[in-house]
Amino acid sequence: MASRRVLIMGAAGRDFHNFNVVYRDDPETEVVAFTATQIPFIENRRYPPELTGPRYPNGIPIYLEDQLLRLIRELEVDEVVFAYSDISHLDVMHKASLAMAAGPTFTLLGPKATMLDASVPVVAVCAVRTGAGKSQTTRKVVKDLRGGGKKAVVVRHPMPYGDLVAARVQRFETFDDLDRANVTIEEREEYEPHLRNGTVVFAGVDYKAILEQAQKECDVLVWDGGNNDYPFYRPTVHIVVADPLRAGHELAYHPGEMNFRMADAIVINKVDSATPEQVAEVERSAREVNPDAVLIKGRSPVTLEDGAGLAGRRVLVIEDGPTLTHGGMLYGAGVVAARQAGAAEIVDPRQYAIGSMKDIYAKYQIGPVLPAMGYSAQQLREFESMINATPADVVVIATPVDLRKLVKIDKPAVRASYDLEEAAGSPTIADALRPVL
Repeated sequence: MASRRVLIMGAAGRDFHNFNVVYRDDPETEVVAFTATQIPFIENRRYPPELTGPRYPNGIPIYLEDQLLRLIRELEVDEVVFAYSDISHLDVMHKASLAMAAGPTFTLLGPKATMLDASVPVVAVCAVRTGAGKSQTTRKVVKDLRGGGKKAVVVRHPMPYGDLVAARVQRFETFDDLDRANVTIEEREEYEPHLRNGTVVFAGVDYKAILEQAQKECDVLVWDGGNNDYPFYRPTVHIVVADPLRAGHELAYHPGEMNFRMADAIVINKVDSATPEQVAEVERSAREVNPDAVLIKGRSPVTLEDGAGLAGRRVLVIEDGPTLTHGGMLYGAGVVAARQAGAAEIVDPRQYAIGSMKDIYAKYQIGPVLPAMGYSAQQLREFESMINATPADVVVIATPVDLRKLVKIDKPAVRASYDLEEAAGSPTIADALRPVL
């Protein structure tokens, strides 16, 4: 008989990974439930028996996190395991106090318990917060590995919002692969830029099975981390991106501070838009807690396609969704691009929000911009409705995916893109990659 009854608090990512590698085959533990937060439409499902294994023939139910106290009581929970990311230290301890006041132990699982070992070198790219610039850093890593004669594949942090069984191991090589998998906008934002550059992307739910397949196809495996989570695979080189526009967050968010302390190289991104004082604060933090890390200063200049002109025009800006929601940013690269191009006005779309989009604005502090959302067909329609209802002259799409392929936009639209460049005189990404080149 299992001696511990465990509930895992998650967001359809690390929670499933922790279950797979720590609890699935542990005869002394019974996982009685998952709770879900941060991501829309993932509650009221089950982690299916095809993934839970024979000890859980009916799978494991997933509930909303706001039911935690009821679940602790009714399911006689002995231990609550916290397993999601990009959350302030204060909020983590509030959740710990909530759970422990009801009786259970509160647990955080660390790298030794959860990291898997690959048979090839691993470069992990992580961040201290969502929206720090991890995606363009990952692309730069792959480019430099390729320039050094190494074949790289990318394994992306999980985003299993659909059929969990079908998503057990996902391999994407073409845009048609994305269509067949019916991925969300958030997934497309992460996968499409790699596919456009000719890089194969793996993702899914069972990261041991993913590893077994992915490491057969590469010289170096690149872990493309999500939010500010720490790697599922033990890194040979650990690169962590910090955001001076949110200076101080590198020591105030979980598990971003873990990444900051573990990093072999820290990329201080956005030095072209942050103040010298903000950059200096992040440098001081790095010297204090990780003095051996290589410090790389990076720019992420934003460019508009075809030199599109915005001067004097009213602009609706669509930004990366997670950056604005649990990333906590009021705006992103799209607003920067619009202002640099002389836009007369950033048009506020919030009064045109409907359905679940209205709920997003109520839940998160978001500025006068539109977060790219599309976790369901209905939400995608609501998102499209907001775009077309907002009285703007031009739409600026500042997401890695070309939304014009997914929704019908009834006004001119241009894309804003950004790539990482090392600042003059700074160590480079290639310098950090020397152990695997």
